[in-house]
Parts: sequence; C-alpha cells; structure tokens
Amino acid sequence: MNHKNNNRSSFSGKIGFVLSAAGASVGLGNIWRFPFETGNHGGAAFIFVYLVCVLILGIPIMIAEFLIGRRSRANTARAYQKLAPGTHWRWVGRMGVLAGFLILGYYSVVAGWTLEFIGEAATNSFAGKSAADFIASFNSFVSNPWRPVIWLVLFLLATHLIIVKGVEKGIEKSAKIMMPMLFVLLIILAICSISLPGAGAGIEFLLKPDFSKVDGNVFLGAMGQAFFSLSLGMGCLCTYASYFRNDTNLPKTALNVAAIDTMVAILAGFIIFPAAFSVGIKPDAGPSLLFITLPNVFQQAFGNIPWLAILLSLMFYILLALAALTSTISLHEVVTAYLHEEFKFSRSKAARYVTAGCIFLGVFCSLSLGIGKSYTAFGLNLFDLFDFVTAKLMLPLGGFFISIFIGWYLDKKIVWEEVSNNGTLKVSVYKLLIFILKYIAPIGIALIFINELGFLK
Repeated sequence: MNHKNNNRSSFSGKIGFVLSAAGASVGLGNIWRFPFETGNHGGAAFIFVYLVCVLILGIPIMIAEFLIGRRSRANTARAYQKLAPGTHWRWVGRMGVLAGFLILGYYSVVAGWTLEFIGEAATNSFAGKSAADFIASFNSFVSNPWRPVIWLVLFLLATHLIIVKGVEKGIEKSAKIMMPMLFVLLIILAICSISLPGAGAGIEFLLKPDFSKVDGNVFLGAMGQAFFSLSLGMGCLCTYASYFRNDTNLPKTALNVAAIDTMVAILAGFIIFPAAFSVGIKPDAGPSLLFITLPNVFQQAFGNIPWLAILLSLMFYILLALAALTSTISLHEVVTAYLHEEFKFSRSKAARYVTAGCIFLGVFCSLSLGIGKSYTAFGLNLFDLFDFVTAKLMLPLGGFFISIFIGWYLDKKIVWEEVSNNGTLKVSVYKLLIFILKYIAPIGIALIFINELGFLK
C-alpha cells in the first residue's frame, strides 16, 4: 500500500489532520445556516433527522472522499485520472476544483464582513441602536462600493499567507491554533446565552423534539445541510486526504470530523436560540441573522452591562472570522494544489493566481449586492447566482458522482485496502458502507437535487 509520493507533503500527526479536516468542514454554514434550518424545521426534531443524515449519508461520502484522496496522493482533478485513467471521471475532480474556486470567490465577501463587524463591536458601534438602525447600517455597509471590498481583499490575503506556508507549517499549524480557539469562544458564548432570563424557551426549542413537524421537507433540508456543513463534494476533503499518512484510520477520522462539525453547529444553536428567545427576536435566515439579528440580540440582552455587550459581540465576530478562515484555507488549497501539480507552478505562484482570481470574482460578487444590483442572470445577482450554482448544483452532483464512483466503479479490492488499511483495521461496517454508497446515497442526493431545483413542490 505504499503509494506515497516521496516529495509530497503530509500532515505530521493525528490531531493535525483531524483538526485540519474539521476546519475544512466547520465554517459560516454551521453558525448561520444550521440554526436557521433548525428554526425553520421545528427545532430538536430537525437536529435528530440531521444527525441521522450525517451518519447515513455524510460519513460514508466523507470516507469515500478520503479514500479517493489518499489512494491517489494527488489533487482532486488528478485523483480521478489516477484511479480511473483514460475515463471521463476526471471531470468530477475538475468540477470539485471549479466549485472550490467559485465558492471561495463569493464566500470571501461574507468572510470579509466578519472583519467589519469585529471593528464595529470593538468600537461599541452597536450601542443604542434600534432594530431598524441595525438593518439600515448593514444595508448601507453591504451596498458601499469599497468598504466590503477592502475587507474581502484582507481576508483573502490572510488565507494566502497561510496557504503559502504549505501543509504542515501553514494549514496544520493554523488549524491547531484556530480550532481550539473556536471551541473556547463557542462554549463561553453559549454559557452567556443560556444564563439570560427567559433563555429556557430557546433551550427547550433545541432539545424538545416536535415530531409532528417532520415531513419530506425536513429530510431534504437536513440532507442538504449535512452536505453543506460537512463540505462534501467540493474537493476539500479529498485534497486534504491526499496529505494523510498511510496509517490514518479513514472511518475513524470521518467520524471525528463529523462529530466536531456537528458539535460546532449545535453549540451555535445554543448561542443563538436562547439569546434570541430571551429578547423575543425570531432567528431569521441567512446572513441577516449574523449581521442584523445577533448584534441586536447582544445589545438587548447585555446592553445594561456595556463592557459585557462589547466583549461578547467582539468574541462572537472573532469566532465567525475564525470559522470562515478555516473554510477559506481549505477551499484555497483545493485550487492551489491543482495548479501546483497540474501546471507545475511553484506553490507560491499557484497560490498567487488563486488569490488574485478570487479577489477578482469577490469584488464583482460584492458589488452585485450594491451598485451592481440591477445586473442579474436568471433573476439572481452575481452573489446569489454563485451560491445557487455551487451549493444547489455542483456540491450535490459532486457527492452523487463520488458515491457512484466508489460504490459502482472502483475496484472493491482497492476500497477494502484503503478502508481497512490493508486489512490491519477491523471494519465491521464495510458491507453497510458499500451498500450506502451504491444505493442509499445516490438516491438521497438525487432527491435533494430535484427538491432544490423546485421539482418536488
């Protein structure tokens, strides 16, 4: 099984690769998308269904991505060329690289906003604002032609500096610092939120399932969230797995990553719902939750102790920035590794091209929320178009083809060798894993796909 390239970098130890892979999964999606989906689909019942989806779909597809990455020891595009030479499978890998690039382009816009809000929180700009003021100030910031762009560029440059340092000194080292920080911040904020008067209703909402709310939409919402949250189908996990050591236990790593990712999402729920219920604000959708609702919640909940309001809101936006940074690093790495290996660019040159390309895309995505609002395609501005094409089309398609590739195409001898580390690990769920990848995952993903495109309405 010694299929390791001599010159290829790898993660130094177990903690490093688990935290790096978890960093690839943990991002803004955990912190705003998960609470919103939970709120929309009946609280605890949704979380239960979500956990089932992570176990049945998320972890098997993650193992499949890990397997492709480690076996091939190559970037996402080349991985398929190596495992299925001379076939069209290479296009699945290329789609993963393109998805990574496009997501990084618009994701860095929202990531940049976190920096603006760190500044706002630190200077106590949230004090004394009404709900309408928060909406007005957010809208004026987003539609400002240059401020969001400056933040977006700064965010991408920070990502760039980490990527240039390489796998061990850059990605792994930063994950070892950022992921524990992220957890500490989450726990502190959750404790503060739970201790608010009237927070009990929010906790109940999170923990007491109302199964009468569970219908087909909840399943599809949970499946879609599992994909989004675990970063499946965008090449990050496959690229990171190509740096795994030969003795890495793939099923166990996938389980650990899914557990960390889910803990972050549930802790985010414990920050958002108790605080929102305490001040009587409905947790709204999307970015508005992070940048309009929550500053308002912090202000209302802790406004009578100004230093605490400043501190907690500052911590929250630092938490967001960290979560976004762990994601932008993994997205950047997918495209950098591709350019570095396929076009023989040096690592720093490849990273420069990616950063420059993403700044270019990001600027247009940012402007499409303000002065470029009127320019639309298919009724969507550029930012929303990128989001739709990647999250609703490319990621589910990527996940679908990955499960078909491992379930039906790849030689089962290879699959067994990788999953069991050449027979040294006892994998009691091996048959179940293959069954899921053959039948359950493709059907599940096809349903998400059809639903997202609005055919199941």
